[in-house]
Amino acid sequence: MEILVLFRGMCAQLAAVALLGAALFRLYYSTWRISGRHRKRLAAQGVGGPRPSLLYGNVPEMQRIQAAIARGGSGEVAGSHREAGSGEFVAHDYTSTLFPYFEQWRKQYGSVYTYSTGERQHLYVNQPELVKELNQGFTHLGKPSYLTKRLAPLLGNGILRSNGPCWAQQRKIVAPEFFMDKVKGMVGLMGESAEQLLRGWDQMIEAATASSGGLTAVDIKVDEDLREFSADVISRACFGSSYTEGKEIFSKLRSLQKTISKHSFLFGHNFSGFLPTKKSREMNSLEREVESMIWKVIEERELECSEKDLMQMIMEGAAYNQQGLDKAFSRRKFIVDNCKNIYFAGHEATSVAASWCLMLLALHPEWQKRVREEVERVCKGGGSILDAESLAELKTVTMVIQEALRLYPPAAFVSREALEDTKVGNITVPKGVCIWTLIPTLHRDPEIWGPDADKFKPERFADGVTKACKHPQAYVPFGLGPRLCLGRNFALVQLKIVVSLFVSRYGFCLSPKYRHSPIYRMIVEPEHGIHLLVQKI
Repeated sequence: MEILVLFRGMCAQLAAVALLGAALFRLYYSTWRISGRHRKRLAAQGVGGPRPSLLYGNVPEMQRIQAAIARGGSGEVAGSHREAGSGEFVAHDYTSTLFPYFEQWRKQYGSVYTYSTGERQHLYVNQPELVKELNQGFTHLGKPSYLTKRLAPLLGNGILRSNGPCWAQQRKIVAPEFFMDKVKGMVGLMGESAEQLLRGWDQMIEAATASSGGLTAVDIKVDEDLREFSADVISRACFGSSYTEGKEIFSKLRSLQKTISKHSFLFGHNFSGFLPTKKSREMNSLEREVESMIWKVIEERELECSEKDLMQMIMEGAAYNQQGLDKAFSRRKFIVDNCKNIYFAGHEATSVAASWCLMLLALHPEWQKRVREEVERVCKGGGSILDAESLAELKTVTMVIQEALRLYPPAAFVSREALEDTKVGNITVPKGVCIWTLIPTLHRDPEIWGPDADKFKPERFADGVTKACKHPQAYVPFGLGPRLCLGRNFALVQLKIVVSLFVSRYGFCLSPKYRHSPIYRMIVEPEHGIHLLVQKI
């Protein structure tokens, strides 16, 4: 009898496994067939691309190309480790290392081509005119659903990954808090946070000077401190708290970001999501911790009478949401998801942009001198904290930041999914196809920017973006159209404050410890940090 029961149990288990396997195969086969039909429709319109394999599309080829690049070096940009203090040896073209398959296919098939990841067909677009159209269609183009699903632990269904009415509602709440009139009111707060950061560096330099008996340069890993500075600013400006109070939230979000980025979340297979893994369990645990910590902050806020900052607006928006605009979006989820988006996007991308900006200035002391002279002239001595009016006069600082964002835009891609059959230029993009634009490639195209496109030349922005290149729509560090980054003004003002105060107080160059190795972790950041030799002026 026991043997019979055991046998029946085994049969039931085998049947369940067989049914699950059949269901998965049917699902995968059906999606693969859809991907194939999309490819044929694009090919009929003259859009070529690499030939896909039967089940996995071009993923094996992408992996082979990436592996070949990895075998060819340590992952660092070629030649960048030699004489790190010389701009001549830091190569700014990192796309051939991070996304070599895109570069190889672009050279082979042109600036518009199609490729497959098995269950998904993708369209690569790097023509300025098409990029402009791509960023205008917000009703029939949205964030890729398969990609945002993978980012859900970090971003929930907040403004960065939602589409349609849900996105429009959240934008209506969040956008006004980042209009320039509001951002101008945050300048003093940003200056205070920056001064706190610089006082810490002053103490390090003074201690080193005292121990050496003379003025000395100190090796500082500035990206870590800039991340804390940026987190402090977003915490105080938008949530009425200091970075110290929210430090654990930022730390957990950073861990979650790294965990998601360990494997290729851009072009991996959706099948992996069916099976529990150590990585998925780690993400689930971090996600629960982050949501719990944010909700604790919310509950504390509800007990006090707070001023009308962004968190208060989100809480009020959640009350409106409960009235029935989106029944699936609970009050708690609405608040927590939007806070996660702002905590992450509001500090991570800005701190990384500031880090790259200081790296470029370290390579070009002549631009440090020009910035220093401008700040001294505008601030009449350079010793006072900048105000909103002074920031508007810093033309050289603006040029430096614009050029840094051109060479090292934190966001590597503009990505969209056709929510219905969509016309982009002369191409009809079938519903379900994902469209990609590689921003760094667009920003360094010699046909758009000239033969010096790979060089750091802030003067190209002397007369603004419209005169900097042939096609202004090819400059998209913050995106374009209705889904333009809501925090653009906030980020630019913060960058101006960091660059102005840092350069006016210190002279600096790249440390021998610096290794130029951009890495993609949802944004393009320095893998080994930004080490600078910093000396007080």
